Amino acid sequence: MSHSRYLAAAVAVGVLWSTNLRSQPAADLLLVGGLVYDGSGEAPRRQDVGVTGERISFVGDAAAAGLDAPEVVDVDGLLVTPGFIDMHSHAELTEDHGRDALPFLHQGITTVAIGVDGAGTPDVAELFAGLAGRIGVNTLAYVGHGEIRRRVIGEVDRAPTAAELDRMRALVAQAMNEGAFGLSTGLFYVPGYYATTEEVIELARVAAAFDGIYDTHDRDLGASYRGVGYLNSIREAIRIGEASGARVIFSHFNAQGASNYGRAPEGARLIEEARARGVEVAAAQHVYTATQSSLAAYTIPRWASNGGREDMLERFRDPETVRRLDVETLEMLAIRGGADKLLFADPRPELNGRTLAAVAAGWELPVPATVRRILTAGNAAVMNLDLYDIENTRYLARQPWMMTCTDGRPPSPTQNITHPRVFGAFTRKLRRFVLDERILTMPFAIRSMTGLAADFLRLDDRGYLRVGAVADIAVFDRDRIRDRATYESPRQAAEGTVHVLVNGRFAIRNGDATRALAGRPIHRTTRTADNAPGP
Repeated sequence: MSHSRYLAAAVAVGVLWSTNLRSQPAADLLLVGGLVYDGSGEAPRRQDVGVTGERISFVGDAAAAGLDAPEVVDVDGLLVTPGFIDMHSHAELTEDHGRDALPFLHQGITTVAIGVDGAGTPDVAELFAGLAGRIGVNTLAYVGHGEIRRRVIGEVDRAPTAAELDRMRALVAQAMNEGAFGLSTGLFYVPGYYATTEEVIELARVAAAFDGIYDTHDRDLGASYRGVGYLNSIREAIRIGEASGARVIFSHFNAQGASNYGRAPEGARLIEEARARGVEVAAAQHVYTATQSSLAAYTIPRWASNGGREDMLERFRDPETVRRLDVETLEMLAIRGGADKLLFADPRPELNGRTLAAVAAGWELPVPATVRRILTAGNAAVMNLDLYDIENTRYLARQPWMMTCTDGRPPSPTQNITHPRVFGAFTRKLRRFVLDERILTMPFAIRSMTGLAADFLRLDDRGYLRVGAVADIAVFDRDRIRDRATYESPRQAAEGTVHVLVNGRFAIRNGDATRALAGRPIHRTTRTADNAPGP
């Protein structure tokens, strides 16, 4: 065969091979015609997205590329985004009522962070083994300083001994070796409140040796009783990160209390100054004006909790101590707007949906006595209404380092009233700040929920719509995006979320839950520094 004939034959074979290849299915699923926001913050583009197995295998013009798939879903006119990452959640993934994570999925959330506020178990491998194949969303975990301190020292107000500190370091190292993303603290809460800054730095150094994060519910957001103050609390968290080498995220960054309305720029300035020094500092937010925590945290001074629950109850029986508590409980409530600003989100029917003031009036007891009676039966979940200033929240939402969270805990079946943020936080941010008020662009807001979080977490294969990434994908009808949950009627799923894929499987399809339980635990990418202590 001559060279020219050989070349012609080779070209013909190549064309035939190429034609056959282009006519074969190249993906398991194609989402066609959507407006793709890729997580980078750049302007969206009309593109098709192909999914093969659990990965994104194509982004572009499927028709022009000759791509086909056995399943093609028309998303023309809809927004296609990476699945949202909830940077601070109280997802109840170990409980039957919370495993499906439907309140999160209906907002487009596909990954949640747990173990926050210092409460994360150091037994991460055991936790993840119990979650594998049984959860509706992906999850990453922190190890909790409070949980470690409780195991080693108890709920006492003292520093650890050298041996105890070594045990605490070893528990952090164990958790990091088992896949934790970092150390979380709840320095507002007992027992974290009893720790010095130096103690936390020592433990954060262990996490930092694994390229870990310092995630903090800092000591004083502005409404702490006899606290260090809003700005000093921010300074402390930044110092912990700077001294330890850990990157820092403020769990739900905002200023609390009427005395701090309008002061968000002051706190933001401290973060900007730290970032300018090279400290990797970021934050997350929800856009509600109410918090949710516990009755004890909001009404009992920390000295009265020293030693744990039984010691606290013993103090409740001492007349002299009770007289002091009568005064200090009211002082604590004054910071939070009074007893009518605490709304119970507790499962107990005699409390749920009522304010502390209303319960006290119904029982014909003074408010401090009502608090002690409730706590004697057990701590209670409460919301603190109007603690956040919406102008502060608007200002912080515009910062390039601000991510998004729910801070939400799915309610138990007997809990009618709970914080609506678990059902609507992400959707509310899009509805209010993007679509209604237009203080954020859609690409910027979506980045705060996707790529920005993935970058901070060092998640190389999530948070973006790009070839090779895990197929965590959300599809929205822009015109229908709306949070429906209210303080009076919180159990209402968000609207406008059309489809959600978790690891390539539909968790929400045409607005309905599939109950696929396609989520999985996410282990931090293994990295053990030479100076990282072993468990």
